[in-house]
Amino acid sequence: MRAFLATIALAAAVTPAFAIDFNIGKIIDYGKKAVDANKDYTEEQEIALGEGILAGFLGAAPLSQDANLQRYVNRVGRWLALHSDRPDLPWTFAVIETDTINAFAFPGGNVVVSSGLLKRLGSESELAGVLAHEIAHVVKKHQLAAIKSGGLADLGTSIAQDAASDRIGRSGGGAAVQQVKSWGANAGLDLVKKGVFLRPLDRGLEYDADRLAIVIATRSGYDPYGLVGALQMLAQYRGETNEASLLSTHPAPADRLAELEKFVPTIEKYSKQPQLLEARYKQMVR
Repeated sequence: MRAFLATIALAAAVTPAFAIDFNIGKIIDYGKKAVDANKDYTEEQEIALGEGILAGFLGAAPLSQDANLQRYVNRVGRWLALHSDRPDLPWTFAVIETDTINAFAFPGGNVVVSSGLLKRLGSESELAGVLAHEIAHVVKKHQLAAIKSGGLADLGTSIAQDAASDRIGRSGGGAAVQQVKSWGANAGLDLVKKGVFLRPLDRGLEYDADRLAIVIATRSGYDPYGLVGALQMLAQYRGETNEASLLSTHPAPADRLAELEKFVPTIEKYSKQPQLLEARYKQMVR
């Protein structure tokens, strides 16, 4: 797990924040109300829990060995995260090697997309829309809400409150930090075994994440219709469902598109020289 996070962090460090030649334009104030939701978990607990879930998940889903592709997706994701309402989380983005069409967000800022999904997207703008949707789930702490609504809120009750309230740096040592990390690993693996993070979220949360994704992508300079393009692609693969597919854990693409039909035009006016970046995407995703 440490090796994975170190590898992805190094990939992000090779190049600074992922810059695109455009004017960022007007920053849109949207969605900040939910950032303070679900405060039962401290940020340290949230991060530790997400790392624990991710560690269990990666035990069954190998990472892509394409270092350039990993670096590319991580750079796009981190650029988007910088324009979210939680830019200071230790965001990491990675590609798993599977032809299944899917993307996952884990508490604390870890996002995973499948190579099967990347092969079917047509531009960096569409990738940005997908990643922004997953970022939105983390920003609004939707996974934590799902964990608590699933009757598993007691997983964190054994953590010493002073260890959490001190907000100890993630790079620091000490028994308190190790206690939080150990709890996160154990609780995360427990959630993986129970399949909690693979269960569909409430439809309203998915629609909410779609709307915020449009905002984040637009803030970052991408075409606000990138997610729309990705959803239109998903609609073509509606029949390719299995228990691990994005199509089986999200509302139908047609329903999501209908929800966005009135929302996207209200954001489009803030878009300045939106970027599709088809050629760059096709070069990176062979």
